[in-house]
Amino acid sequence: MAKCVRFYETGGPEVLRYEDVEVGDPGPGEVRLRHVAVGLNYADTYFRNGTYPIPLPNGIGVEASGVVTAIGPNVDNVKEGERVTYTGFINTLGAYSTERLVPAAPLIKLPESISFETAAAMTMRGLTSSYLMRRIYDFKAGDTILLHAAAGGVGLIVSQWAKLLGLNVIGTVSTQAKAELATAHGCDHIINYSHENVAHRVRELTDGEGVHVVFDSVGKDTFMSSLDSLKRRGLLVCVGTASGPIPPFDPQLLAMKGSLYMTRPALADYIADPEEKATLASELFDHVGSGRINIEINQHYALQDAVQAHRDLEARKTTGSSIFVI
Repeated sequence: MAKCVRFYETGGPEVLRYEDVEVGDPGPGEVRLRHVAVGLNYADTYFRNGTYPIPLPNGIGVEASGVVTAIGPNVDNVKEGERVTYTGFINTLGAYSTERLVPAAPLIKLPESISFETAAAMTMRGLTSSYLMRRIYDFKAGDTILLHAAAGGVGLIVSQWAKLLGLNVIGTVSTQAKAELATAHGCDHIINYSHENVAHRVRELTDGEGVHVVFDSVGKDTFMSSLDSLKRRGLLVCVGTASGPIPPFDPQLLAMKGSLYMTRPALADYIADPEEKATLASELFDHVGSGRINIEINQHYALQDAVQAHRDLEARKTTGSSIFVI
């Protein structure tokens, strides 16, 4: 019998339950998928704690890789036996499972150069990095970015991609071990926010000018320092709220700090068009398959250990990517 992780009420990691589940035949537009690896993402905690409201009970997880074992009517983008990966939002919720039914539309065929484990560790983070690097800002060689959580899954990919584009990367971390990891993946300068003033240090590193773009996945705790790190007419890209949502503020603040820009993008809007998703995925797979970008998988969990995995994630004990191995 297939296994899955579900939750019946919102709350801390302890609400997650490891259960048996019956997997039927795929309906129209669906496939049955046997998972090989499942991604663990910070967004999963938002579903679990109620930040992203969903009907309950429900499954959890939005990213996995595996093999198509059956296809339903009106499916023409994949075939039985093909290797695939996927990520999404509500339409792919339930990835913490050994086998499941899933809509065929989000599935991406997996090239032989990419393993199942690598795919589960990078589909969401990699596509996020892809649109951040290729769609958000018209980067030019020599531009400088500030990258919060530089030792995280997205951070390690973005820093490597940024170096391919000729950018200068300033990364923030909380420990020496994370500093060493971020440096090894392309960060030119490291700021340890546990004992350094981020905005002050950024000004020192940029001769008082500030950076072109800040990628901020932390949210509430770093919002003001992110704004204070930007050059005139710089861009703040809010890509997560690990420390909590950004509090309401008067937009006049952006003008006062240098006519700044701010955006809060979502991956779903950059992969909604199949053609654009294919373009972003193709470039990502090419970089990873050729070894230009390395996917760091530093935590492996069994599916039944989802509670501990969420505890580690929220305690910021993880680096790089984390996966469940089926």
